[in-house]
Amino acid sequence: MRGEILSFDGTAGTGLISGDDGARYSFVSSSLQSPAVPAPGVRVDFVPEGEEATQILILAGGPSTVGVAGGLSAPTDTTVAGFDWQKLFLSFEGRTRRSHFWIGWLILLGVGVVANWLPIIGGLISLALIWPNLAISVKRLHDMGLTGWLIAIPWVGSIVFFMVGLVMVGMGAVAGGMTVDDYDGDPAAILALMGPGMIAFILSGLIPLIFLLGIGLVEGQKGDNRFGPNPKGE
Repeated sequence: MRGEILSFDGTAGTGLISGDDGARYSFVSSSLQSPAVPAPGVRVDFVPEGEEATQILILAGGPSTVGVAGGLSAPTDTTVAGFDWQKLFLSFEGRTRRSHFWIGWLILLGVGVVANWLPIIGGLISLALIWPNLAISVKRLHDMGLTGWLIAIPWVGSIVFFMVGLVMVGMGAVAGGMTVDDYDGDPAAILALMGPGMIAFILSGLIPLIFLLGIGLVEGQKGDNRFGPNPKGE
């Protein structure tokens, strides 16, 4: 029978195939009869055994048939060991598992740290990192069965509480009849000024952290959901 690979996890060695008969079959990497890397969208030939696919042969000419006899190399293929980097960082479609999310997040964090040391171009790199950060977070929300628009929570919450903190600090300064010169070089005075808005400043930093841990630690939905198949193939 022939079908199409829906998902493949190179780390776990498991995946999911949509057969031409309309059914879906799970498979393990040991069932692959081709040296090519399986990836979503690749056409395969396989032998169904119950709900599992065995003796899987990736068909030549598929989008990821590098190494298959008679197949075409794919210079634009971004899949490495079952890991599609382009989809991870640039696409808002589908789902991504927790381990891939953290790998992507750590890579973006490292790039961001380096960018902070670069004058001018570092700022442009930091702006460019907003897109991939949103992409990996939206796909994690999808994996949990949630709309990607919830990504606005940490951004809006952080900005709102930061602005509240600034307003509270300003109101405290006005109420005390103080000027900037009154706080120059006086740590105690500065701490006293920030006191009213300190909780708001802390919350502006905690909300993104709590959201990050939430999407990075909570397990995704089993099976398919409205955003696509389970990236674990479960």
